[in-house]
Amino acid sequence: MPYSMTKSQNIAKSSKSKKVEDKLFQTAKAIAKRGKNVFFTGAGISTESGIPDYRGKGGVWRNYRPIYFNDFMTSKEARIEYWRRKHHLLKDLDKALPNQAHLALNYFHQMGLLNMIITQNVDGLHRKSGVPKDKIIELHGNTTRVRCMSCGDIYPMKDVRERIDSGDSAPECHCGGYLKTDTISFGQSMPADEVNRAFFHARNCDFFCVIGSTLLVQPAAQIPQYAKSKGAFLSIINLSETPCDQICDIMIREKAGEALSKIMQQVSILLCL
Repeated sequence: MPYSMTKSQNIAKSSKSKKVEDKLFQTAKAIAKRGKNVFFTGAGISTESGIPDYRGKGGVWRNYRPIYFNDFMTSKEARIEYWRRKHHLLKDLDKALPNQAHLALNYFHQMGLLNMIITQNVDGLHRKSGVPKDKIIELHGNTTRVRCMSCGDIYPMKDVRERIDSGDSAPECHCGGYLKTDTISFGQSMPADEVNRAFFHARNCDFFCVIGSTLLVQPAAQIPQYAKSKGAFLSIINLSETPCDQICDIMIREKAGEALSKIMQQVSILLCL
């Protein structure tokens, strides 16, 4: 009996592995067609770089109550606490490097197979991987730069961190406006230009791939659905369920780095045929 169970389990495992490999190959084929390929990334693509997602174990939202945008703008104490947290978190971000998933997307870009990356992430790892700025839409901003909430001037994060180290616990702009990382906080409006560009590329793409996103945050979560409704081939690579699982063409329950590394290898073979 134990032998029969082990044999049955091995057969089931082999069958599951074959199904995954087939899904990876179908995704690779769709990418290699040289259509308009759009990749949508969430926190799950960066966890393999050592950056915890916001909701998961060790995530910011599990350890801290979010500081809402209105609180930031009306309370100096909230701004001090905001920068105290950011200063701590940025030390971990400094160490983070692009992982296999980021590098695979850069490979697709180099091969002319990437039309656009739409990302919910603020870590800047897509740029670090080598993908140019004009191929990335950052829906929630970028925590590696700082913006004045009054005049809109941009500051290098390095300069602001030096000010904080020198005792300026709630840095302000030369105009008197409050400085904040160039990211979207709770209660803050999404950047209209980035959202409109994201929907434009979703509307006009042939292939749309979600990587490492639970698709729970609106309005970003609507973008894959919109792409599918306009006829795109929809592939999802995510460890947990998403609201789009029932409408996607391919669902891959694998880590982003592992899945995209295999897809990249298969794409490189297909390009040589």
